[in-house]
Amino acid sequence: MKKTVLLLLLGVVFYSCKTESKKTDTEVTPETVVETDDWIYLFDGSSTEGWRGYNAKTLPPGWTIKDSTLTFDTELKMEDDYEGGKDIIYGAEEFDNFELYIEWKIPEGGNSGIFYHLKEGYDGPPEVAPEYQLIDDENYATIHDLTAYNTSLGYENPEKLQPLQQTAADYAMYPADPNEKVLHPAGEWNTSKIVFTPERAEHWLNGKKVVSFVPWSEDWHAKKNAGKWKEVADYGKFKTGYIGLQDHDSPIWFRNIKIKKL
Repeated sequence: MKKTVLLLLLGVVFYSCKTESKKTDTEVTPETVVETDDWIYLFDGSSTEGWRGYNAKTLPPGWTIKDSTLTFDTELKMEDDYEGGKDIIYGAEEFDNFELYIEWKIPEGGNSGIFYHLKEGYDGPPEVAPEYQLIDDENYATIHDLTAYNTSLGYENPEKLQPLQQTAADYAMYPADPNEKVLHPAGEWNTSKIVFTPERAEHWLNGKKVVSFVPWSEDWHAKKNAGKWKEVADYGKFKTGYIGLQDHDSPIWFRNIKIKKL
């Protein structure tokens, strides 16, 4: 009798542990979601397949693979010599709701950006697509003269790089939280992540969430209609589009570009 009771108790304990183990193994956290196999590589270091110029059929001169990075191979230029027009897109597919991961670095005075929900047929991506800003926060304003441009936008201290112009900002819409933001210096690698759904858009920088907003909300429309984009009718209105990378006549390096559909 005692032996039977003991075996029953052991069976109950074993079943309980097994059930708890299964529950733990299937528990989903944000970290485990990131590590699933659903990523689509837009650039893996070996090929530019799928990439082309904005409003173009091929990659513009200067964009190439070097040391397994997608790079815009140029010398840093000042505003007087800036040519522009070399923005690129991943043109193989449009995306609506997504999580985008990308690693990047820029030189001193460098400037670039990541576009999403980008449509072609406009003079340039900023007319239509939201931009995750990439820039050398520390040195940009000492190398480039921002005074005239920022004065036209009504900024105080126009000689300085403004929060809405700094790295990880939703450019000219939402600044990055300075209390969470950790930006590695020019010449060092940074990681960025954009998470987009109609309920919430997020910008992450080096593992920290620094921007969060609700797309097309009253707050979003208020910012759009009061700032840089108030006269730009189609800015941010599309719910699907291409992923794009910006040329600002600045060297720029990207690697491990991947996206997950949500």
